[in-house]
Amino acid sequence: MQNLTLTWQTAGTASVVMLASAFAVGRGGRRPGVTAVLREAGALLGLFALWQLVGHLSVMSTDHALDRADWIHRTELSLGLPDEVTWQRAVLPHHWLMTASNYYYATMHFGVMLVLLLWIFVRHRPYYPWLRTTVVLTTAACLLVQFLPVAPPRMLPQDGFVDVAVQYGQSVYGGAVGGVVPDQLSAMPSVHVAWCVIVAVAVIRIFRSPWRWLVVLHPLVTIAVVVVTANHFWADGVVAVGLLLVAYLVQYAWNGWRPAQETAAAAAGEATADRERSSVRG
Repeated sequence: MQNLTLTWQTAGTASVVMLASAFAVGRGGRRPGVTAVLREAGALLGLFALWQLVGHLSVMSTDHALDRADWIHRTELSLGLPDEVTWQRAVLPHHWLMTASNYYYATMHFGVMLVLLLWIFVRHRPYYPWLRTTVVLTTAACLLVQFLPVAPPRMLPQDGFVDVAVQYGQSVYGGAVGGVVPDQLSAMPSVHVAWCVIVAVAVIRIFRSPWRWLVVLHPLVTIAVVVVTANHFWADGVVAVGLLLVAYLVQYAWNGWRPAQETAAAAAGEATADRERSSVRG
């Protein structure tokens, strides 16, 4: 069967082509919708190419990845943080919960982020640049750190961790999944944790429904899942959230008060549109 794996070279080339096409189409202000789609797709493909490159280089340089993971675990325990092994052992007897945790880890971080990006791009466009920039800055920072390979806890059976994804036949590692080769030596920092916090902050900031606060469950569940599946240490999530905060500060320092003004204008515009729709229905 033909190998359909999307390599970093392929993704990088596609990113350059899309960004160049966006520039060409957008010259003179023609077809702004097409230009926006090409530009955003090119930026996301470029980020994906960086992710694949990090995975490629970490696989080529696995020296000390396990030693770094063991050091993180020992350091956490010396600081008095809860042992992830204890959390995993509390869930291990419940097979249905472990199966659900493996599925959540494998699908929800990417699926929820993709749905949010599409929804904001289509329905709340003024907020999209802020969200996209946050995702790009945070993910790129995480990937730069991940050039230093660090193994996940599930690779430390001597410390008591169990690779439950392999045990249940649900592992996404060890081969291409949907044309993508996941990297299992990029545990530090946790992109899963960074993305789920981005989603929660964006939903709370953009939407006005009181139900929006339920999105807080997403980061809480994600953090629990990455720990009980032994895919990340607490430290992986802490560093990821720290990088996210830096991304917010960079945007604030670059734009000053403009994001707040744009947010207020967008909210006012959406409120006006809601009133107009209500008057038409009435």
